[in-house]
Amino acid sequence: MAAFSRGRQGIKSLCWFRTLISTRNFSAGKFDYDLVVIGGGSGGLACSKEAAQLGQRVAVLDYVEPSLKGTKWGLGGTCVNVGCIPKKLMHQAALLGTAVKDARKYGWQIPESLSHDWSTMAEAVQNHVKSLNWGHRVQLQDKKVKYLNMKGNLVDKHTIRAVNAKGKEMTVTAKNIVLATGGRPKYPTHVPGAMEFGITSDDVFWLKESPKKTLVVGASYVALECAGFLTGIGLDTTVMVRSIALRGFDQQMSGLVTDYMEAYGTKFSWKCTPKSIEKLPSGILRVTWMNLNTKEEHQDTFNSVLWAVGRASETKTLNLDKVGVEINIETGKIIVAADEATSVPNIFAIGDIAEGRPELTPTAIKAGKLLARRLVGHSTELMNYDNVATTVFTPLEYGCVGLSEEEAERRHGKDQIEVKYSIFAMVQFTVAWKRATRIIVVCLREGDQRVLGMHFTGPSAGEVTQGFSLGFQCGLTYEHLRNTVGIHPTCAEELIKLNITKRSGLDATVTGC
Repeated sequence: MAAFSRGRQGIKSLCWFRTLISTRNFSAGKFDYDLVVIGGGSGGLACSKEAAQLGQRVAVLDYVEPSLKGTKWGLGGTCVNVGCIPKKLMHQAALLGTAVKDARKYGWQIPESLSHDWSTMAEAVQNHVKSLNWGHRVQLQDKKVKYLNMKGNLVDKHTIRAVNAKGKEMTVTAKNIVLATGGRPKYPTHVPGAMEFGITSDDVFWLKESPKKTLVVGASYVALECAGFLTGIGLDTTVMVRSIALRGFDQQMSGLVTDYMEAYGTKFSWKCTPKSIEKLPSGILRVTWMNLNTKEEHQDTFNSVLWAVGRASETKTLNLDKVGVEINIETGKIIVAADEATSVPNIFAIGDIAEGRPELTPTAIKAGKLLARRLVGHSTELMNYDNVATTVFTPLEYGCVGLSEEEAERRHGKDQIEVKYSIFAMVQFTVAWKRATRIIVVCLREGDQRVLGMHFTGPSAGEVTQGFSLGFQCGLTYEHLRNTVGIHPTCAEELIKLNITKRSGLDATVTGC
């Protein structure tokens, strides 16, 4: 009767029979797979491969809907195709350009006129990404994970409907289902011309030709990273910021990053919001925007407009409401428990679509592996989402782990925390140009002064922060930092030399060894 009840609610007659058959299989404890993962990004792939290695019968469904501009990519999700990997490679291209210019000050005879070829860089980056796509497919095959290049949605709590690019449909059943479909960039639908003429991070890494003069709308890490490498390869780039940059990050460090970017050549339009985009007969885009302080309207022309105004969870097409999977209506994200379980006991969610989880590739990978082990009964360990380190790959890289100063004050009170900081010039850049950067360590004020947050700006910030983040797992205190001997001369050593507190009002500028 349950299957016929579902049929009356809108499932086509063809599915009634399938659901009945599936129900009979469930009662006998028979499924096509032990685990089906919907989503072939970092988290989904990690979960599926781990489960297969532990003896589970596993399938992965992955299908990429083309962006509004028609951009499509292969297996691996956002990180591999339109996120971390191509971003880091283009960031490296920008750093190399800066290094070449700086080399003159060190005696290298470099021609005054330097140019960058977008198509050469893009082809190299895209070829590398395609090799990663192929590598993921080979890994799934080697680990005996069934890969289905199909879009999946839920029929009931054990049944998934899968549809391929040609509209061919099939159903598969599974004892457990993991949802790992990630997110996609948002467009501001209230801005005329935004969707018609704009691009997003889903497109910029796959452009065959240079975006040329570009307006980046937004001030998230995605916006600033894209603007940074576009500026670094010599493109005229403007960032339009409605409120603040790097929301959720330490705002003192955020200001340092944007100040550095402005000195580096990126233009900023602060407290501004776009009103419309129109395409002129020449193909140039004319953007109209409003200054929120003065209420005045302004116009300028650009070759490209890149929207970086947030991401939306890919949950709308999963038919979650049909099986009772609860979501946060405002965010569209799936509500999960500490063990990644949804409101339906055998359905789990990991990665960017899970409510309250960091939108970071390594957390999705770790969570996916731990979930697979729990499902098989090999472990009871839960994912620890506290003190996850991350880095913003802007021209001045910014790495952090733990709480920002603002969040530490909110949780513990201003009088209960101590902020130690250092202002220093990166030694490798002092000959070419001297520009101060900063380190902040936020501690509890009393007792052994447990470290609550650490913030570092400088070269290879990710490499530096990764090492220090280990200390957070071991109960890092200020005394631990003080008792560590640094490596000289490095930027990282400044983290263990901190002795000036913000409360003291003293100058924290480093003047020598």
